[in-house]
Order: sequence, then C-alpha cells, then structure tokens
Amino acid sequence: MIRITLLLLVLTSCGFQSLPQSQNEVEAGWAEVLNQYKRRADLIPSIVETVKGYASHEKETLMGVIEARANATKVTLNVDQLTPETMKQFEKAQQGLAGALSRLMMVSERYPDLKANQNFRDLQIQLEGTENRISTARTRYIEVIKGFNNLVTVPPTSWTNSVFYKFDKKPQFSADASVEKVPEIKF
Repeated sequence: MIRITLLLLVLTSCGFQSLPQSQNEVEAGWAEVLNQYKRRADLIPSIVETVKGYASHEKETLMGVIEARANATKVTLNVDQLTPETMKQFEKAQQGLAGALSRLMMVSERYPDLKANQNFRDLQIQLEGTENRISTARTRYIEVIKGFNNLVTVPPTSWTNSVFYKFDKKPQFSADASVEKVPEIKF
C-alpha cells in the first residue's frame, strides 16, 4: 500500500495530471482564438452592407474585404492539425483579411460622409474591439502554448510525457516580417 501511494505521488509530481490539463488549456485557448476570428468574420457583412450604402463608388475595396473574408474563413484548423505550416497558412489568410479591413478604414478617412455615419462609426468601434479581442486571445494562447511546451520538454514532466502521453510541442503564432516595418504617416 505504501509503495502504491509513493508511486502515485511520484507520478503526480512528474506531470501525470498536469500534461492532460495543459493539453485541455491549449484546446480551450485555441477555441477562443477561433471564436474571436469568427466574431470578426460575422461582423464584416454588417460593415460591408453599411459601407455599400454610403460608398458604392469604392466597390473594389469592398469586394476585397468580401474576398479576404471568404479566404480567411476557408482556412480552419483544429488543435490536432496545428503544425508550423498550417499555422502559417492560417496566419496568412487572417493577415489578408486584416489588410483588406485596413484599406476599408482608409476609405472611411477619405470620405467624411461615410465616416460621419453613426452606424458606420458604431461598426468601426465594434471592429476595433474585435481586433483587440483577437490580440488578447492570441496572447493568452501564446502563454498556454508556452506552458504546455514547457511541460512536454522540461524534466521531470517530459519523462512522464515520453513514457505515457507522447505529446508533441505545439507551434506558436509568429509575426509576419512586415510588422517590423514602421508605418509611414503622411499629412
């Protein structure tokens, strides 16, 4: 009986429970990231319809947003499919949508009537809030992945992983090289 108790203490101190719990946190973190991207994708049709009413002459910009949204929603990943390559595909699709939305916001700056519309301003605020939520969800996911990867690779939990679970490290989000360039502001 004492040997079983000691064995259980050793197993629990070596990550026997923490590895599956951390795996669950990774899955929950990824689900929140996807949830925030979905919120953004769901919000875009409302923005597009509002802008269509006020900026029909900027059809190319609006079509770019619609196309970028369609591309971003095509790329879906389950937590089991996370590899560096699939993460790059996912990030590329999301960056395309973010770029299209930036162009849409520039349209609103050029056309004061569009910017002054209360509905459009409300949608802009919602979109900005959504982008902040995406950033927060990604930051939390990065932290969860760091914790999980530490459990998988750092002893003594890595020993438990190599014997019982065989979890692989999860890939992190990576910044696109273009984010290092300082944006130019011209007046």
